[in-house]
Amino acid sequence: MTSVEGNTTRHYGIDYNQLVTLAEAVNFTFRVLHSNNWDEVTDQVMARTSFMASIVYVVLPSRLERWDYTHTFDYSPFCFALAKPVLKPSWLSCYYPLSHEVWAAVLVSTVVVCFTLVKITGSESWWRRHGRLSPGAVVLETVGSLLGQGLYGRISTSKSNRILVGIWLFFGVVLGTGYRGSLIASLTLPSLPLRPETVEQLVTSIERATIESYGISYKGFFTISDNSVFRALGSLMYVGVHITEGLRDALTMKRAHVGGRQYLELTVAQYFTRIDGTSPIYIGREIIIESASAWPIPHDAPYKPVFDRNVMAITEAGLYEQWRKEMLDAASRESRVRQREELKKQKSGDQIGAVADSRSSNTVKSLTITHIQGPLLILLVGLTLGGVAFLIEGFLLRKRHPLNVIA
Repeated sequence: MTSVEGNTTRHYGIDYNQLVTLAEAVNFTFRVLHSNNWDEVTDQVMARTSFMASIVYVVLPSRLERWDYTHTFDYSPFCFALAKPVLKPSWLSCYYPLSHEVWAAVLVSTVVVCFTLVKITGSESWWRRHGRLSPGAVVLETVGSLLGQGLYGRISTSKSNRILVGIWLFFGVVLGTGYRGSLIASLTLPSLPLRPETVEQLVTSIERATIESYGISYKGFFTISDNSVFRALGSLMYVGVHITEGLRDALTMKRAHVGGRQYLELTVAQYFTRIDGTSPIYIGREIIIESASAWPIPHDAPYKPVFDRNVMAITEAGLYEQWRKEMLDAASRESRVRQREELKKQKSGDQIGAVADSRSSNTVKSLTITHIQGPLLILLVGLTLGGVAFLIEGFLLRKRHPLNVIA
């Protein structure tokens, strides 16, 4: 990695530290060759313009035909990065406690019970013994008992339907108790929806998987794989997208960016980390493939044995892992400092302190208007429909029974 400070270009990073260490141990100097993309890096190695590409490359059989590698010093997991799922809309909070199947079963059961009771109370024998009962009153009392309202007893006066009404009341008590408990939990402790963590879940939840230009080898490897999941991933891969662009696309579209875990973690820490240390992007738990990584060098390079011994010594000493940890910590720290400075330009110090205090407080959070959006919207819809029905009913009554005007 490089950074420009005035007229000086500073190189830094894990591989740069290893290169400097090798140069001191083997006693050689190096010069950085300019390259515009990943393909130019390896083309220079193949043409022996560059004697070594000091950047991690995964060892693949197709690549060994074009160039050789130093001794492997890292096992780079090939992973995927996705946007973290967001909370579901609060206005649907009344729907979340039950699954789609349960809601469908409750709807069907309510319709069947209402239809059965309307048929029973609408029979002529019922009218002679218990009087007339309108279908609307039967439906209202049946649905009301499901919602925990009192039962007036008008639909249970006959012995023929008391068993049905008793079972329906038991069903309503069990369902209502479970629903209210889950509703309280979903309002006070909203949970994030499930997110893809495996490759199989990934290929069914995205529209495209982006990768940088070096990914042409991976795409070909996955496309001809015997595994159907890998073939599906290969068909979704789109090559030639820079990592920052791919991660930004993942935040706004149903896309993922695939690549080495080390590179993904570093980029997320640098560009997608908030002030509090969190990130809207996560890296999947499952590793797509785990391959050995090394530096590309020309075939039959005479200096390969010397480099291999020193690279092996660096790896066994744990220096490469230590540099990785230091690099990630530094990138995350710099990102937080940069965002904090930008925030200070927009807000005063008192406001920043108030936000920090509110985030650090562990007091019980009361329900706000955001949590109760669902019931309020249901009430608003009910009032609107009731008002429209009242106006229509009044219009029809005036049309059927017009007022007599006395001249």
